[in-house]
Amino acid sequence: MPDLTGKRILVTGAAQGLGAAIARHCAGQGADVLLMDRDAQGLQATTADCARARAVQVDLSDADATARAIADLVTAPVDVLVHNAAILKVEPVEAVTLATFQATLNVGLQAGFQLTQALWPAMRARGGTLIFVSSRSGIEGFHSETAYCAAKHALEGFSKCLAMEGEAHGIASHTITPGMAMHTPMSETNYTPELRAKWVDPIRLAPAFAWLSATPRMALSGQRLNAWDLSMEHPE
Repeated sequence: MPDLTGKRILVTGAAQGLGAAIARHCAGQGADVLLMDRDAQGLQATTADCARARAVQVDLSDADATARAIADLVTAPVDVLVHNAAILKVEPVEAVTLATFQATLNVGLQAGFQLTQALWPAMRARGGTLIFVSSRSGIEGFHSETAYCAAKHALEGFSKCLAMEGEAHGIASHTITPGMAMHTPMSETNYTPELRAKWVDPIRLAPAFAWLSATPRMALSGQRLNAWDLSMEHPE
């Protein structure tokens, strides 16, 4: 079980699902968690379950609001970023509005860039870990997921570039896919009956994030990892 005492971990999309599970698990291992989400009620619930937590409600699709949230929340060096927030709206390409497409890219990619750029100077000086939650949609294409797949594919390339830039400074960058169907509010609206039959609570994937947060895993930097497999290899 990794000891995360003294680690500062920033988690986006922390109001529910995988983000909330990561926040609760890492806080339970001693980490100070910094939380972002647009869902105020869910964010409050997650914060209440974490011994050392600070949170800011923010719409990450809004670049100016994101910049303000970062300034409010990040008052000391952060050791780990877990960028988990995402928008998934399943609809055919002809139905996708420009606003939806842009918001999906803004949350998935632009906010990840803003957060990384803000945390980078301190990480350059002391090392750090960047974790970007991806999915099969970052590897393959899926019907009626043009915006979501575009955002996740871009995130894969973004992380690989960061791994190259961060190597000399002890900064590890990874994308990570769940590796197992999760029972989350997002999956309730998008999963097939076959996937629902085998989904698991996202807390079972959280140990992977705690293990990656314990120290920069430079040998794995630039790789796409599997949260389920890592959680089985490094359980609580």
